[in-house]
Amino acid sequence: MKKILALALAALPLLAPAQTLKDGKLTLNTDGSRYVKLTLLNQGWARYNQSNTGTRLFGENKPHTFDLGIRRFRLQFFGQLTDRVFIYSQVGMNNFNYLSERKAGFFVHDATGDYAVVKNHLSVGLGLSGWSGLARFASPSAGTILGVDAPLVEQATNDVTDQFLRKLSFYAKGKVSRLDYRLAVASPMAIQRSAGYNATVSRVASFSARPPQPQFLGYLQWQFRDQESNLTPYTVGTYLGKKRVLNVGAGFVAQPRAMWYRADNGRDTLSQAMSQLAVDLFYDAPVDTTRGGPSVSFYATAIRFDFGPNYLRNLGVMNPAAGGTVPATILNGPGNALPLYGSGNVLYTQLGYKLRDNLLGETTLMPYASYQLARYERLTDNLHYYDLGLNWLLAGHAAKFTLSYQNRPVYQTLANGDNVVESRKSAVVLQYQVLFN
Repeated sequence: MKKILALALAALPLLAPAQTLKDGKLTLNTDGSRYVKLTLLNQGWARYNQSNTGTRLFGENKPHTFDLGIRRFRLQFFGQLTDRVFIYSQVGMNNFNYLSERKAGFFVHDATGDYAVVKNHLSVGLGLSGWSGLARFASPSAGTILGVDAPLVEQATNDVTDQFLRKLSFYAKGKVSRLDYRLAVASPMAIQRSAGYNATVSRVASFSARPPQPQFLGYLQWQFRDQESNLTPYTVGTYLGKKRVLNVGAGFVAQPRAMWYRADNGRDTLSQAMSQLAVDLFYDAPVDTTRGGPSVSFYATAIRFDFGPNYLRNLGVMNPAAGGTVPATILNGPGNALPLYGSGNVLYTQLGYKLRDNLLGETTLMPYASYQLARYERLTDNLHYYDLGLNWLLAGHAAKFTLSYQNRPVYQTLANGDNVVESRKSAVVLQYQVLFN
């Protein structure tokens, strides 16, 4: 990969007569409208986690863990090659800790090219892309998120029928007046290639192992104040007071015959569509007009998931006990996993407040809080998830520490089949981010 990038950059002077380096872009013409750009992101974690009840790893009890890891490392290389042709690529790694395979290689996140049919209004493209549907943070800009993670609940098929939220898709995107839109038709990846695939069909819905039908996605937002860029699919978490943004959005994801389950007679296998619907609101703006003054960031969304009867799926971010075990009655699984996705309704909200610039020398602070409520068919007790944190902005998003306290429920399955909250567990994460953009 390094050799390819070096050769590509070395060849650029042969391709264009006027190159300058400005704002991280290597220009390909005199006015800078054609360019290539490279960005880098690294997010390192130090974490203490209270394990889910009964977690065992390598034959030993693990009531808690401490681990270091790389949550994300990303390299983007993209460019405006002509007035209408844009190419975008991203490679990287995710969730590398002491349980990961050694010498883990980078993998392709994005590989797309698009063409501006009507400049600024309609571009079409094809490839492995993050032009997803549903909601704003179904495709988050990893380097600008408010806390240590965006609302992962919006990435409901992550690594199930896609590659770390990216999908093989044909997409259209653009702006009409203040309406920003994205629409896509995707080819879902085979469920048989996903981690933890289980071919068993039961009365609880799961993703069908039959050849997949096309998936349809879309997200539209009305931008009341400042316009946001839609050059790439990834949406900014917070502008730290550099913009005045007020957006209202709505989106969907739909796929025919995506799910299957066993009929009540115990013999027939029934299929049904997967559908996801959401509405959301994003507000990010300075509190007053003072240069470098405080700013606020707010986001809220309501989501309706229909994956079929009693569908439920756990997620454990960079799980420090991946591959471990728990008693059969613990629904979450081991480590830090929790039932994040299911058929039912979700409310999510987050709020951050950046204090004035240069509060501590040349640095400042930005506390935040997020809350998720999920009412899933299979859970007797509602899911409440909390994340409280503090950003220490050393140089905006370019260099920052984030300290996060997270609290999640652990569910136990009773003899009558009810899934109730048995206890609550916590984690403390310290993240250091470096972003070259």
